[in-house]
Amino acid sequence: MANALPTHRQTARNLHFENNRQLVFYVLFLFSIFNFSYTQEVTPTFKKKVDSLLIAAPKTYSELDDVLREYRNDSTLVRYFDEKSKESHYLYGRAYALNQLGRIYRDISLYPKALELFQEALKISKEAESIEFKVYSLNMISVIYRRTEAVKSALDYSQEALELAETVQEPSIGLKRSINVSLNSIGNIYQMLEQYDLAIEKFEQSMILEKELDNKLGLAINHQNLGDCFEAQGKLEPALQNFRKSLVYNEIIDSEKGKIICNYSIAHVYVHLGKVPEAVNILQNYLTRAESLGDKKIITTIYINLGWSLIHLGDYDAAQSNLEKGLSLAKLYEFNAEIAESNKFLSELWMKRDDYEKAMGYFKESKKYEDRITNSLNLRYVNDMILRYESQMRTNQLERLAEENESVRLKLRKNKTLLIIIGIFLMLLIGILYILYRQNQLNAEKKLLTLEQSMLRSQMNPHFLFNSLNSIKLYIINNEKKNAVHYLNKFSKLVRKILEASSQREISLAEELETVALYMNIENIRFSNEINFTIDVKDGIDPHNIKIPSLILQPFLENALWHGLSSKEGDKNINVEVRNGKNGFIEIVITDNGVGRDVAQKIKDGKVLKRKSVGIDITKERLANFSRDYENYFHVEIIDKFDEHNHSTGTQIIIFIPTI
Repeated sequence: MANALPTHRQTARNLHFENNRQLVFYVLFLFSIFNFSYTQEVTPTFKKKVDSLLIAAPKTYSELDDVLREYRNDSTLVRYFDEKSKESHYLYGRAYALNQLGRIYRDISLYPKALELFQEALKISKEAESIEFKVYSLNMISVIYRRTEAVKSALDYSQEALELAETVQEPSIGLKRSINVSLNSIGNIYQMLEQYDLAIEKFEQSMILEKELDNKLGLAINHQNLGDCFEAQGKLEPALQNFRKSLVYNEIIDSEKGKIICNYSIAHVYVHLGKVPEAVNILQNYLTRAESLGDKKIITTIYINLGWSLIHLGDYDAAQSNLEKGLSLAKLYEFNAEIAESNKFLSELWMKRDDYEKAMGYFKESKKYEDRITNSLNLRYVNDMILRYESQMRTNQLERLAEENESVRLKLRKNKTLLIIIGIFLMLLIGILYILYRQNQLNAEKKLLTLEQSMLRSQMNPHFLFNSLNSIKLYIINNEKKNAVHYLNKFSKLVRKILEASSQREISLAEELETVALYMNIENIRFSNEINFTIDVKDGIDPHNIKIPSLILQPFLENALWHGLSSKEGDKNINVEVRNGKNGFIEIVITDNGVGRDVAQKIKDGKVLKRKSVGIDITKERLANFSRDYENYFHVEIIDKFDEHNHSTGTQIIIFIPTI
């Protein structure tokens, strides 16, 4: 019981909609009143865009989506476009609009209404004879059936979508994306049926196409699905790696829903790895974000996962509260698998509380729903269908290959010259593609070189060099030879270390700390040695074994000096602290007692000559680029510090350095 998996990784479900229609109609009634739209009227700008689309009448999904993508989550605007398309007999516009409306209803778990809209979109697509829109609608219908656990119907629609898309010899980008959706959906169905090896095969096929399209959303989804499959097989490390890769892609595309799903999946693995407090912390943080998102399925899953985790933590009252909330939502929206799951965990909870009567009651309720789900799935029939489908697909592939081979042989016999011409053309094409590939590589290298050069310029800008040498010159003029030699040695050593570090992609933290110490010594000359600068490396941290991108700390120190401390009276302190963080991170904390960002900005705005800080922007970009080699990602957090009277007491910058 303790190792049971939460609802988002349960075995196959194949339930159609239940008979409790009154609740569904009531929710739909409320939905029709409030309309779940973000605006209450159609703007002139949107009307103008709609009019231009009706005149141009594009026939592909991508052309329509390029114009309407930013509005497609607003049901009022999408309905307006549907009505105008209907008046103009613009079938492609209607197919697009109905699919987007269906997606809006689907994302708030109103599946009957969403299914109705997708089926209407499919009907319009057939009337328009558009393969692209037919495939899109078939895939959306499959998603609805899969989410409502009608496995057989979901698989039928996904297979139909995939077979229809593969009839097109040269598919558009939109159609290629639909092929990926079909593969992903079939993989999800195999996963529900516990056919994990088949599911992994489909997800990996989809991932190849997503990489060709550079579709980061698709890559995020496939890594998430692979993580689910590996976890179901008990392979926790590969599961965790895929969840983290999915999280990186979701961070890049800034998908709130994707980030929530990844984090509660990571939390689930943490429970199995014995990291229960970390799991509870993640789930509690992301519960509020899930509620603001509005996806009832995700909210229900997080409540149940949180309750399950709290059982492991021994906080039974909190576990009961969360499990009961999850059960209530599951019953409200008829999530049968989640009803079974929450009852099972409540049974486990009351067993631990030694109330066996309640435990047995919840256990019986869980078994009732599990039996209902199992009977509805008809696993033997569906698994037989899978085998027939896979066999038929392979047979069809062999037949197509045989036909293509025969066609090639006939063409070779008829016209050998044509084959030679084709060969020459292919060689030229390969040469051109290779040139383009090399050009892309050179552009990438050029971009990286430009970034490194910008970094070096930010470290050794003319103002810093001039002012440093000018300060040393004053020592010479004042006949302070000892100070002049001392600081000249430090200056030359700093320049040498910056030049050496700029030629390396990464250096040890110890070298970086030595470099910034030299930099602060030089800069302190101009502050009449008023800056109290300290470096504190906590026990248990060996800075020689920690690798970081070269020259990343100086821009933050420079910013603290010239924007935080240059205008401050009294003590001027900067502290660099290196400490162990959570989840495999090392934290570098830079704290100053300057005037704060708000005051610094006002002072900057009042100056005629403004000092532009580009070093921090370059450093953030380098950290983002450097993250690709790690499971976690580098990031920076800036905190404004205030006293009890809400007066600024300085700024704190935390740089999170992953170690795995």
